[in-house]
Amino acid sequence: MVAHFVDLRTIAWVLGSFLAALVGCMLVPFGYALVTSQDQSAFLQAGLVTVLVAAIMMMFGRHRERRDLHHREGILLVSLIWIVICVFGALPFYFSDSFLHYTDALFEATSGFTTTGATILSDIDGLPRPLHLWRNFSQWLGGMGIVLLGIAILPLLGQGGSALYRAEFSGAASERLRPRIVEAARALWYFYVAYTIVLIVLLSLAGMSLFDAVCHAFSTVASGGFSTRTESIAAFNSPLIEYIIIVFMFITGVSFILHYRLWIEHRPRAVIGDYEFRAYYILALASTGFIALTLIIVNGIAIEPAFRTALFQSVSILSSTGFVTADYGLWPPVVQLLLLFMMFSGGCTGSTAGGLKVARVVLMFHVVRREFRRMAEPQGVFRIHAGDDVLPEQAVSGLLNLVFLALAVLFVATLLVSATGVDILTTFASVIACQFNIGPGLGEVGPALNYGGHDPFAKWVLTFCMIAGRLEFYTFLILLTRIFWYR
Repeated sequence: MVAHFVDLRTIAWVLGSFLAALVGCMLVPFGYALVTSQDQSAFLQAGLVTVLVAAIMMMFGRHRERRDLHHREGILLVSLIWIVICVFGALPFYFSDSFLHYTDALFEATSGFTTTGATILSDIDGLPRPLHLWRNFSQWLGGMGIVLLGIAILPLLGQGGSALYRAEFSGAASERLRPRIVEAARALWYFYVAYTIVLIVLLSLAGMSLFDAVCHAFSTVASGGFSTRTESIAAFNSPLIEYIIIVFMFITGVSFILHYRLWIEHRPRAVIGDYEFRAYYILALASTGFIALTLIIVNGIAIEPAFRTALFQSVSILSSTGFVTADYGLWPPVVQLLLLFMMFSGGCTGSTAGGLKVARVVLMFHVVRREFRRMAEPQGVFRIHAGDDVLPEQAVSGLLNLVFLALAVLFVATLLVSATGVDILTTFASVIACQFNIGPGLGEVGPALNYGGHDPFAKWVLTFCMIAGRLEFYTFLILLTRIFWYR
C-alpha cells in the first residue's frame, strides 16, 4: 500500500516559507537596480509570481509547533526545496532579455544555487549588473544551503528536523556538531559571512571594483565559480588577486566540521591531524607540482607564472569552484586527465565543494588494499580505518554503493547527452563537470567556452545532474524508487 508519511499541508507550508525567503533575497538585486537606476522589471515580475505562489502554498499549508518530521519526509522536503528554489530562482533570468528560453534560465539558476558554475552565456560582460548580482548571490545562498535549512526549518520542526539535517548534509553523519545542530548552524553561518566580508575587503584593496569584489566573494566562498567577466579571473590580470582567491578557494574545500573545530572549539591540532584534510592539501600540492613542471618543460612558461597558474587551477578544480586563469583545454593531455580525476575527487566531506569527496577516494583505496590483503591472507581479519576510527562494515557498504550510484548516473547521463549529437569528449566532460558541480569542462565546454550550444534536452539532463550531485545522489534519486513511496 502507499505510504501515508507525507503531510502535504506541512510540506506546502515549508515550501511556501522558502519561496517567501527567496523573494526577500530577490530584493537585493532589485534594490541595487533601483538605486543605480537600472531596469528592475525582471525582478519585479519574478517577485510577484513567486510571492503569489508562496502565499497560496502557505494558505493551503498548516504548521504545528514543534511537529516531528518523519525521516522520509525530511528526504522529500530537502529535494523539493532545491527543486522549487531553482525553478523560481530562474524567473529573474527568464523575464530578462538575456535569456531567450526558460530552459536556459533554469540551467543558469540551477548552476548558481548548486554552486556548479556552468553557464550558457557567451558574453558574460554584457549581462546587466543586477543579473550579475543575482547569479553570484544565488551561489552564495546555495553554498550554505545546510546552514539556511538549519536556521530556517529545524527550530520549527522539533527533534524530527534532524532527519532534514542529515538528508541535506551527509558530512554530519560522521560527527555531530555540538552543542546542538541549530547552534552549530548559526556558528557556521557567522564565519561564512565573516569569510565573505574579509574577502570583499581584500579583493577591493587588491584592485577590484567594489561590485566585482562583492560578486567574486559570493562565488568564491560558496565554491561557485560564477564571474562577472567572460574570461573569469584571468580578465583582471593580477597575481595578487589570484593568490587571494587561491587561499579562499582552498578554505571553502575544507569540511564545515573542521571550521567548527578551529573557530568554535579552538582545536587547530584536530584540523591539522585530520586524515581527510591531510590528503586534501597533499593532493593539491602534488597536482600543482606536476602541472607546474609540465607547463615549464612542455609549454616553456616561466617558473612563477607556471606555479601560480598550476596552483590556481589545481585548487579551483579540487574545491569545485571552477574559476580559471588559463585555458587548460590547450594544456598537454596528461594534465587534462589529471584535472578530470580531480573533478571526481573534489574537496572534503561536508564542505561546499563538489565531487565524490577526498575522504571517500582515500577510503576506496583502503577498501582495495584490504581486498588484496584478504586474498594474500584468507584467514586474516582486516579493518578499514578512517583516521583513528574503525569504519563499520555498513559504512563501507554505503561507500561502495554511493560510488556505484555516481558512476551509474554518469553512464546514463553520458548516453543521454551523447544522443543529442555532442562529441564524446564534450559529453563526458559536461556530465562530470555538472554532476560534480565543477562548472567548466573540456572540449566544447572548456574554460574558454560555455554550455549554450547544447541541445535543450541535454541541458535538462545536465540540470538533473547538478541537483543530484549537489544532494550526493541518494537523497535525490531515492525519490525515483518504489521503495521510498511504498511500505
